[in-house]
Amino acid sequence: MRALRILLIVLVVLGGAFVAVDRAAVYFAESEAEGRIRISGGSAGSTDVSIKGFPFLTQIAGSRFGQVDVKLTGISTSAGGRAIRISEMRAQLHDVTLGSGYSSATAARATGTVLVNYADLTSAANDGVAVEYGGDGKVKVTGTVDILGRPVSRSVLSTVTLVDGRTIRVHADKVPGEGIPGLEDLVRGKTDFERETGGLPNGLKLEKVEVTPDGLEISVTGSDVALTG
Repeated sequence: MRALRILLIVLVVLGGAFVAVDRAAVYFAESEAEGRIRISGGSAGSTDVSIKGFPFLTQIAGSRFGQVDVKLTGISTSAGGRAIRISEMRAQLHDVTLGSGYSSATAARATGTVLVNYADLTSAANDGVAVEYGGDGKVKVTGTVDILGRPVSRSVLSTVTLVDGRTIRVHADKVPGEGIPGLEDLVRGKTDFERETGGLPNGLKLEKVEVTPDGLEISVTGSDVALTG
């Protein structure tokens, strides 16, 4: 009995040591991953990585993780133009496979949410245009147009839709004074716009957009999502 008790104590101590080493390895790996994540054609202001599952050491030995949660903020494209900056993206990456030398990682499938706040949406709009929450699932777009040589401010309620899985379209439901020859085109030329989202990781696409007081909340899904390399 004494020998059995000693054995149990040893196993408990070893088990505790294994858990401590395993958790320390996770923390180190997460920190390393945060510095290695690259977005093709874009960049992110900050990155947070959380590797799920236990034990971690057996997952790293097999170069495969069941789930990795990633939070990216301030995602923008490195290309020119007025692509929409992604204020924040939270993604759950499943069946993540590491490449040779851990230099790359690919998720078999992914789900998540993208947030585009109104400051970033305004920055992507046409010159002199401001975008804000309009209530009831709409955005309010305000811009100044030149009518008979006089600058006139016009505000419209607009619907936001998605195009081709990467583009956000803002289109006015109704233009004040429509019916006056040329006025609708003039106003829409200012308030309506389409912009691609900048820096979205390869393999992810926009699925569904919801207009909220904090900005556009967009669900994303994807397969074979490249995280690094």
